[in-house]
Amino acid sequence: MIQELLLIVVVIGIVYFMFIKKKPLAKKKTKSEPKSKELSEELVECVACGTYSSASDSFLKAGQYYCSRECLEK
Repeated sequence: MIQELLLIVVVIGIVYFMFIKKKPLAKKKTKSEPKSKELSEELVECVACGTYSSASDSFLKAGQYYCSRECLEK
């Protein structure tokens, strides 16, 4: 009887620690920490239409940025 009760307590403890217990929260960002890459990505203006887009998503041809293939082909 005691062995069964102990086994049940152990199983409940394992389930609790593996699935239910939350992980500790990460420390909060302070003002001195750098912002994420998404917020600090450079925006460039499309030569054809004037739309701003991120440099990584833009098309570069002859040193000029274009926001889409349509603008690039104009």
